[in-house]
Amino acid sequence: MTLYELCEKHVVNMSTGGDLGRVDDLEFSPENASVTHLVIYGKPRLFGLLGRGEDCRIEWGCIRTIGSDVVLIENGEPEKPETVKPSFWKFGSA
Repeated sequence: MTLYELCEKHVVNMSTGGDLGRVDDLEFSPENASVTHLVIYGKPRLFGLLGRGEDCRIEWGCIRTIGSDVVLIENGEPEKPETVKPSFWKFGSA
């Protein structure tokens, strides 16, 4: 299976039945070059003018099956990566 074929599949949470979106990217472990997470980009806000929502990272171990048109995961909530907001104004010690 290629990344292109994987990106055409929807990700469905088996515990809630919700469609999380399509696979957008993969994360690899640099130590052994194995896939560690599926990444689903956040939904665009106001046609992308206001940016995107938060990305979802799904651990590879949570995947129960990869079918012909869907990826089934068994996970309560996909983990959200920590976002670091840039701070332009720094108060306190310089």
